Amino acid sequence: MYPKELRYSKEHEWAKTEGKRVRVGITKFAADRLSDVVYVELPAVGADIAFMQPFGVVESVKAVSDLYAPVSGKVVEINKALVEKPEVINMDPYGEAWMILVEPKDPGELGQLMDAAAYAAMVGEATS
Repeated sequence: MYPKELRYSKEHEWAKTEGKRVRVGITKFAADRLSDVVYVELPAVGADIAFMQPFGVVESVKAVSDLYAPVSGKVVEINKALVEKPEVINMDPYGEAWMILVEPKDPGELGQLMDAAAYAAMVGEATS
């Protein structure tokens, strides 16, 4: 259910290392709990983000939730398509619905995140 190549935060963000950069989004668990996502606010390209500090907001018909950075660094790209079609988060949270691409200051921070099995256990789901 949770891609094994990703790392996960307790706040329900995922991080995927891509060379010297890290792609970030929210998990299927978070997307399912939010229900229908209607709005997403992402930082500007060039913004500095800090480990486990808010970097944006996702809003659904149920709630408004902060997005937390799973790694510190500089935002080098944002997924502009999400601003136009935030509902993609509900359909493809690990693919088309990535949120930001970060050039990390300290890639070692990723070691503080959970693997797929630990994240599944935290949310009370069995891994397959």
